[in-house]
Amino acid sequence: MPAQNPTRLNLSAGLASVLVAGLLVALKLWALGETGALSVAASLADSAMDLMVSLGAMAAIFYAARPPDEDHVFGHNSAEDLAALGQSLFILISAGVITWAAVSRLITARPERLMAEGVGILAMVLSILLTLALIVWQTRVARLTGNKVVKADRLHYLGDLLPNLGAIASLWASSRFGLIQIDSIMALAAAGMLAIGALKIGKGAWDALMDRAADPALIEGIATLAREWPGVHGFHDLKTRMAGSKVFVHLHIELDGDLTLREAHDIGAGLRRTILLAYPQTDVIIHKDVARL
Repeated sequence: MPAQNPTRLNLSAGLASVLVAGLLVALKLWALGETGALSVAASLADSAMDLMVSLGAMAAIFYAARPPDEDHVFGHNSAEDLAALGQSLFILISAGVITWAAVSRLITARPERLMAEGVGILAMVLSILLTLALIVWQTRVARLTGNKVVKADRLHYLGDLLPNLGAIASLWASSRFGLIQIDSIMALAAAGMLAIGALKIGKGAWDALMDRAADPALIEGIATLAREWPGVHGFHDLKTRMAGSKVFVHLHIELDGDLTLREAHDIGAGLRRTILLAYPQTDVIIHKDVARL
């Protein structure tokens, strides 16, 4: 089925992500209260992070549909990076709290026993089923629209399946064999994954806010298009910077000085359209200079 309205499809994926994340937070809060399991607490922190990321993704999709205004001539994409920095800080704090609680349980002489493991396992199974249903819909939308935000959100939820499986394993080991310490070990592993994810999110946001250049593969791809474009005798000052999911590209191309204004415009416009087709997440400005023939 062709994507009749890509924006509506992208928003539907974003809304589904927010709703599922909210349901998972409520479900795991209940499971944590019933079981007292740190592995469930780690999975809960991960779902709380998912909820914030999903809200950020919704905002990003809305912002992408808004044109720049007089005060924000390059758009509002940097709000994504500011939100991502806040998210990474929250995740790191959550990972620290879980680590402290897990270590405390491991070194205590009388570890706290888990409760209602069967209820906890049921809650985590439901969480996995909800997450899988969301991933199926996000996969469909990403295939139809090619939206980068939806693709990134989908990858994030795919990664969330592991902490849920870890929580099920720890609850089962506690119920079947009385291995209470497994819960703390799983919680430590989940906290480590949370911290690594937070650092990656924070670094990406920091790089964007500091105007770091885009992916070298993208830069080389644009350079190749400019180098091979008919009528372009050379190029220079290819500069890129990132803001949220948008990559801003500035490029100077060298043209024959005897071309008419219309001919020069057509060459630059054709190259710009080709770059946008190859890299839809870009915003391209091309300057035209006279080549030294």
